Amino acid sequence: MTVQLLSPPGLAEATPYHHVAVGSGSRHVHVAGQVGGHADGSPLAPNLADQVAQALRNTGRALDGAGATFTDVVRLTLYVARWTPDRMDELMDGVQRVAKELRLPLPLPPASLIGVEVLYAPDVLVEIEATAIID
Repeated sequence: MTVQLLSPPGLAEATPYHHVAVGSGSRHVHVAGQVGGHADGSPLAPNLADQVAQALRNTGRALDGAGATFTDVVRLTLYVARWTPDRMDELMDGVQRVAKELRLPLPLPPASLIGVEVLYAPDVLVEIEATAIID
């Protein structure tokens, strides 16, 4: 096993992610921010949940291209435009929609959610970066 996910005692228990990832591989995979767009250039979905689901699919494709999967991920960073805490259910709905399809470990690997005013285009609601370690 290349990555071990854990949440040590004394840290918050009710989180959608693990607090720690221990990687033992020798190859690091860094995936640039992936958004909820499609390769064919079709318009982005207008809601956060759909964009999160597609951004995770795109992240999975990028990982696959490097010979990695979500089980190799040691860190996720989510940038969300116009973030407010009341949007957490919608964001997690997007994660749940593709968790089985992408074999996402739940709780997720260590993650940071960073609220920003705007991403590179006004219709982009989320961008997801991933770091993985593989042998």
